Amino acid sequence: MLVVYKRPDKKITGVNRVQETLILNSENGMIKLEPRSSEIVRVIYTLKERFSEQEKPGVIGKDAYSEWDYEETELEIRLHTSRLTLLVNKATASIKYYDGNGKLLLKERDYESKNLEEFDSFKTITDENSKIERVVTPDGIKEVVKDAAKVFDQKLYKTRLYLEWQEEEALYGLGQQEEGYLNLRGTTALLHQANKKIAIPLLVSSLGYGILMDTYSPMIFNDNNYGSYLYTEADYEMDFYFINGGNLDGVIRGYRYLTGKAVMLPKWVFGFVQSQERYETAKELNDVVKEYRQRNIGLDCIVLDWCSWEGDLWGQKTFDKVRFADPTSMMEEVHENHANLMISIWPNMSKDCDNFKEFEEKKLLLQASSIYDPYTEEGRKLYWKQAKEGLFDHGIDAWWCDSSEPFTPEWNHVGTPEPLTMYQEFYDTCSQYIPAQLTNSYGLYHARSIYEGQREATSEKRVVNLTRNGYTGQQRYGAILWSGDISANWTTMKRQIAAGLNFCVSGIPYWTLDIGAFFVKKGVQWFWDGDYEKGYEDLGYRELFTRWFQYGCFLPVFRSHGTDFRRELWNFGGQGDQFYDALLKVNHLRYQLMPYIYSTAAKVWKDDYTMLRMLAFDFAEDAKAIIIEDQFLFGGSLMVCPVTTPMYYEKDSLPIEGASKSREVYLPKGNGWYDFWTNQFYEGGQTIIADAPIDLIPLYVKAGSIFPMTQFMKYVDEIPDAPIEVRIYAGEDVAFELYEDEGNSYRYEEGSYAITKLEWSELDQKLIINEPIGSYPGMIKDREYKLQVIKHE
Repeated sequence: MLVVYKRPDKKITGVNRVQETLILNSENGMIKLEPRSSEIVRVIYTLKERFSEQEKPGVIGKDAYSEWDYEETELEIRLHTSRLTLLVNKATASIKYYDGNGKLLLKERDYESKNLEEFDSFKTITDENSKIERVVTPDGIKEVVKDAAKVFDQKLYKTRLYLEWQEEEALYGLGQQEEGYLNLRGTTALLHQANKKIAIPLLVSSLGYGILMDTYSPMIFNDNNYGSYLYTEADYEMDFYFINGGNLDGVIRGYRYLTGKAVMLPKWVFGFVQSQERYETAKELNDVVKEYRQRNIGLDCIVLDWCSWEGDLWGQKTFDKVRFADPTSMMEEVHENHANLMISIWPNMSKDCDNFKEFEEKKLLLQASSIYDPYTEEGRKLYWKQAKEGLFDHGIDAWWCDSSEPFTPEWNHVGTPEPLTMYQEFYDTCSQYIPAQLTNSYGLYHARSIYEGQREATSEKRVVNLTRNGYTGQQRYGAILWSGDISANWTTMKRQIAAGLNFCVSGIPYWTLDIGAFFVKKGVQWFWDGDYEKGYEDLGYRELFTRWFQYGCFLPVFRSHGTDFRRELWNFGGQGDQFYDALLKVNHLRYQLMPYIYSTAAKVWKDDYTMLRMLAFDFAEDAKAIIIEDQFLFGGSLMVCPVTTPMYYEKDSLPIEGASKSREVYLPKGNGWYDFWTNQFYEGGQTIIADAPIDLIPLYVKAGSIFPMTQFMKYVDEIPDAPIEVRIYAGEDVAFELYEDEGNSYRYEEGSYAITKLEWSELDQKLIINEPIGSYPGMIKDREYKLQVIKHE
């Protein structure tokens, strides 16, 4: 007969407080409980004799916390702070997590809740015997290691944490996924980097807690018949933070306490950003800016996509000498027209370009590749040096760090790859170049290269880095993430709403997308999967683009981009055309909302706020609201309800007969709501039919809101002393902090800004405009305010 070997006993046999940590010993390893604040406890589990001392890049908050205590009984160990209690079962080492009032938030599985599987991690060694192929991808030529020697590198663990959710609990976050789920219950999420995926290992609950896995390798969230667990691919030990935020804002605050505050972006970033694949000359680029000005359309940024370099010198950070003969003069003209320029740069380089040769000479490339190594300080500094000398010194305003995964093996498939295939191929590919335990982290280090370099160069220009890949802590590097090369169809547009909401609840506040989608046509490659062969000549695409543009107006960054067809707004009709007029209407609205938007951006920095808010942020007690996938709050007051189905035309300009020009909208309970367009009042807790003709996106303002607006401007600071229109949506006492600063320097970090507190008294029906607190260079001393009170009878 087979012989059964007893599993090691997980029973806790020893408990010791060592400085500000609690160490639990068993036959099956050690657990360390390490309170970081009254709301946060770090949990580490290892099978080794000591805990790892390896530094990690994401969590930077290392301060010890001492205001906690513990008690031990025969059956359990209780660690408690003022806001959090952990109850450890001594027989199984499983943990239950409670808030400060004794309410159960989360429990680990009752048995074997924490599992570690040790494995040997190998390092790929490339030499003259290695087989390396160069593959052409949409991200340039990349090297693929087909065969190479491997040598033992280190012992690592695959980790698995089993958890038990509560019945009505919804789960969110974990970065950006493609499938369109908002509530992750009952799903599997594969956290690896890809063109249309962004992995962020923060899971957030509608009960007001979060779990930050301190891993930098791929990870799996699973909630199905195989179990409910969090699995990591390669780590020194199991390592996670439990955050009792009390609500979603509190979880984000705890996340940023650990990983760093989000920095302020320049004010112009919140205007309209025009991009396309691609502008080919300095003249073309500046002509587009001038056309926007002549047509009275708001614009703050024009984007220079790939191939700004000479010929085939992919990734070279200098300008083509013919098409961009005088880049300094080009930038002066852009700035004279009150616009800013963002330029695309890449981590991979052609082997024929000078930038590559410099990296190669200094041995600062990832092995067997043309991709620079940002994991070393020398690599980061050299990358910035090249970007500064070749681009920034000419006056460039912002960066577009494309392909920052930087490996995308999914490009190489003929058909759509299976999700698990993509996951495994990403991990296998990355671990040939990057240590296994860091394979999800390239984008974080790459963003650090740009941020630290520019901060050292100047404090007058805030870092802006639009990038396709992010990870834990990237908010501190001036990063804006976008959703990758998506395709033009209604299903994709609808799924992007949930994708953006889950991304922003993962702790990084700035997210955007390609309005109208990157791919419009349907190509041979599986990823070139749009529905509109005729582009903007197809009235069906004009309708889709218009609805996407309306949705994009209420994202943190308002940006249009794509290939196949041009994206300037005048390509979608002329004055009097229903689509063109609708586009101008929402473009103008974005600029009218700028006092509200920029003040909300200041809350993101000051108060660890979130601008793009799933309804669970503000209505966690409303069981219906917390699972709605196609409505959200933009800031604290404005609910946005995008239209995600065609009402006028199918593709090929086929008219839709009899379609209702409306959509259902759920108004969360606990608040009254005003229709932004008509000022009609509705009680919360009901579903209504909202009018949605092509020139309207349904918008609702919470009763009890102060909503500052201004007049339309062609760029964000065209009229610095423009009056502020203060709309009061009556219903309760409320206050709003109107934030102002210079707009593009880091002096705000030193207190160079002003906050004007606006206070509405519902009883007195009176608005108090307090004197500004603080000041900044160029501050408007006597701001004019115009008051409009909107109330229901």
